[in-house]
Amino acid sequence: MKQRKSDILWKVVIEEVFDDMLRFIFPDADETYDMERGFEFLEKELSEMCPEPDKAADTRFADKLVKVFHRDGEEEWVLMHVEIQGDTSRRQEFSERMFRYFYRILDRYKRPVSAIAIFTGQDGKRMPCQFTYAYRTTQLVYEYHTLAILEFTNEVLDRSTNPFAQVALAAKTALLEGKIPEQELLERKVLIARRLLRKGFQLKKTRAIMKFLKNYVLFDDPEMNRNFIERVNSQDKNNTMGIDEYCRMEGREEVQEEVIKNLLRESDFSVEKIASLVNTTVEFVNEVIEDMKAKAK
Repeated sequence: MKQRKSDILWKVVIEEVFDDMLRFIFPDADETYDMERGFEFLEKELSEMCPEPDKAADTRFADKLVKVFHRDGEEEWVLMHVEIQGDTSRRQEFSERMFRYFYRILDRYKRPVSAIAIFTGQDGKRMPCQFTYAYRTTQLVYEYHTLAILEFTNEVLDRSTNPFAQVALAAKTALLEGKIPEQELLERKVLIARRLLRKGFQLKKTRAIMKFLKNYVLFDDPEMNRNFIERVNSQDKNNTMGIDEYCRMEGREEVQEEVIKNLLRESDFSVEKIASLVNTTVEFVNEVIEDMKAKAK
């Protein structure tokens, strides 16, 4: 269940900082893409092309298919995989998965496809950047863009003015779970949160990254999880307004969650319809569904 929640958290935060992720990966992103036109997240298309009915509950992948637009109007489909807690023993499996998704999208939609793999685990730097196939005289090499969060130092990520860098920093911090005392992990988590609030990012992005940090870096001691927001709220007075705004957004999310639960119980609306009615993301509705299932067990 924890692994499944990690997948959902990645999917949700990516939707909020997708433009920043493109900028983080591609130096020419603003010159290439029409950021003002926005993005279309093709969840239905991806699930139809790549159904995984037997996917294990502890799956390590968070997948996204996103339609973006170039400044000249051309469509590009960005296929993105986030590989959670990378395992080098599964190198061939992962690279083949990347290739399989790519050729299905290209074959069905005949659109330019850019593939990106983000590795969040300790072995991320050792994960593959290509899939190769060779049999007799038939050969194939498929390469895709990769990014391992451990390629970047904490100092580089903290100094960055790109919101996606803070997502990567939170993910790096999560790798310390069980490796350092929980009190030290709490101090690091609080420090990231306080610095995040001083970055001056858009409130919506700050909220999304804060939620990711809050739920992705967890403690065995429930009291420390409760202490996190209290510690952040007690920071210096210069950021009181930002913290208050964040807390109001947290409260609004709780209201949204209750509305979603009622709609799920009392209607047969689709996930997409509920997300539209509540003015939230499909991923957040799915997260509420997963939480309801877990509590029902």
